[in-house]
Amino acid sequence: MTTQRVQDSYMQMVRRKRMYGGIMMALFVALMVSGFMLADSRNAGGFWSGIGNIFQFPSEVLAEAGEKIALLPGLMVKFLPSLIETINIAAASTLLGALAAIVLSLLSTRGLALWPAMIPVFRRLMDIMRAIPEIVIALVLIFIMGAGPVPAMIAIAIHTAGALGKLFSEVNENASLKPVEGLQSVGARWSQRMVLGVIPQVAPNYLSYGLLRFEINIRASAILGFVGSGGIGYDLKNAFSWGQGRYDEVAAIFLLLFGTIVFFDQLSGHYRNKLVGRV
Repeated sequence: MTTQRVQDSYMQMVRRKRMYGGIMMALFVALMVSGFMLADSRNAGGFWSGIGNIFQFPSEVLAEAGEKIALLPGLMVKFLPSLIETINIAAASTLLGALAAIVLSLLSTRGLALWPAMIPVFRRLMDIMRAIPEIVIALVLIFIMGAGPVPAMIAIAIHTAGALGKLFSEVNENASLKPVEGLQSVGARWSQRMVLGVIPQVAPNYLSYGLLRFEINIRASAILGFVGSGGIGYDLKNAFSWGQGRYDEVAAIFLLLFGTIVFFDQLSGHYRNKLVGRV
């Protein structure tokens, strides 16, 4: 009888789980269908009529690039300074954002925070910083400061501080408190306890997450170029604007971006593996 009751309870639990899963799937499908219908209606119902042209632009770019393939190396050299500017924006924003994230994460970690009562405030601040897209922050800063790489760097740094701060705070929670308590017992200040007792434990994970974020910020800085933030994204926008006749420039920029992202992805992946001890 006990075995039968256990089996009945298990089957009842399985049926309930399947029912909840079916309801969630139905809600998901309904939301997807309604969202698609709304988007299609706001697009004047042109989705189905335009879907057949989805490969038209890539084919035009490839065709023109094939005709002018001899010019591609020279064009890649031409846009190399813009690519370097994009990488500089990503590097500076990653560095500034990571430094801010370290401070925010330490201030928002239980057992390490300087002001424990302020932990929810710092956590909500990081939520806000990573919730606002970089492009929105960049547009506001461009309106205030004018176009250029500085608004893009600040925008990406703000988003990076929120995103890395969340990851760093989770890493901090796994740090041993014994070195911190030992330093506190001899009168060390909060900053000294963090630098000497916590940072050495979590530095490899910090660097690993920082390198991963650097890859993301390279792509983000290229995208922000479309709104006038400089870098290679700005050149790509101009090449798009001219249309046919300049698609060889589009192809050259795409090749530069692709090669750069692959290079830094492999490089940072290698060093991340070394930092966490997998190599």
